[in-house]
Amino acid sequence: MSFARPRLALGLSPRAFTVSPHAQLRASALAFRQLSTTRRALAEPVEQRGRFEGPTAIKSPSLGSGGLTAADEPGKDVNPYKDGPSAIDKAVHMFFFTEILRGKMFRSEPYTIMYPYEKGPLSPRFRGEHALRRYPSGEERCIACKLCEAICPAQAITIESEARQDGSRRTTKYDIDMTKCIYCGFCQEACPVDAIVETQNQEFSTETREELLYNKEKLLANGDRAEAEIAANLHSDHVYR
Repeated sequence: MSFARPRLALGLSPRAFTVSPHAQLRASALAFRQLSTTRRALAEPVEQRGRFEGPTAIKSPSLGSGGLTAADEPGKDVNPYKDGPSAIDKAVHMFFFTEILRGKMFRSEPYTIMYPYEKGPLSPRFRGEHALRRYPSGEERCIACKLCEAICPAQAITIESEARQDGSRRTTKYDIDMTKCIYCGFCQEACPVDAIVETQNQEFSTETREELLYNKEKLLANGDRAEAEIAANLHSDHVYR
């Protein structure tokens, strides 16, 4: 069986109908140019009168045409430095340090707080000694969710819990190593029931390191002693929480 390549009619070979790549590219470009010209001729003008409701769109002048003036753009002709100090006045104040002479320290006597007999004001957000709070009924607020233990960056909190007969969980161990605490306040922010808080007590220095290892009983005692102050501070800060 023969597989010879067939010849076309008129005795011409297929190579005679082969078109070069340059000719194909030239023909494609010519067809695209004709198509774009036809579309542009058939397209309607965008700013034709009556196409939009209302007047035709106002075109902005090209850059450098000089069509805009100070009257066209209000406020452009206002000099913000017109009523301010001059460069000479600024140089005089800078080189002669006149702001130091006008300082408050030369016009009034310095005031020293005689600590610990006198104490300055503290912010409601002051972060001091830790405490555990109770509900008005005496029930512990802590629900042993362990969010404070998880978020503590210094890993200073250790919690152990157990389930009660009513199904709720309460802590059996709540320890804070105050020598590790960095007083960041993350434990207070993470607690969903405001159980662990930082009081405004900053005077809890000790003689031994063991006294700074707080257990659950120590923390509850701190909360019972400062509950009124803690509740007032949380109430004044509730708009930011």
